[in-house]
Amino acid sequence: MSLVETIDRDIVASMKAKAADKLSVLRMVKTSFKMKEIEKRAPLTDAEAQQILTTLIKQRRDSIEQFTKGNRPELAAKEADEIVVIESYMPKAVGEAEIRPLVAQAIEDIASANGVRPLAKDMGIVMKAAQAKIQASGLRADGKLVSEIVKAELGKG
Repeated sequence: MSLVETIDRDIVASMKAKAADKLSVLRMVKTSFKMKEIEKRAPLTDAEAQQILTTLIKQRRDSIEQFTKGNRPELAAKEADEIVVIESYMPKAVGEAEIRPLVAQAIEDIASANGVRPLAKDMGIVMKAAQAKIQASGLRADGKLVSEIVKAELGKG
């Protein structure tokens, strides 16, 4: 069952269970999916749906930061609750221990393709390759963490 179908099924289940908070989040997610489908004029793949969920989580984290600065803890808590619901549909987020070998592999692949080890100025290329490796392995990682690891690995050479 695709991610879009899972969300649709859970919307119905939330309506039956009268879970208003979860229902509200799922409807917002479904709306984001629909907008992207209309934009690209084709059904979403699971990878595209996960990318949308990642974007929604990032937006919520930014909102939490702003609400915390604005002394609105009740709104920050609501956003945090929404993140929990959205993350339940994402693959498990991995930590540094799982990311480091994938980043090292991406650097090695680029080095063997170009004949020379990438430098700090090649960070964008390495980031793109590392993110692709992480996604291909069915995992999810925080972009900031991946960036820090790539920077550290490039600094070694």
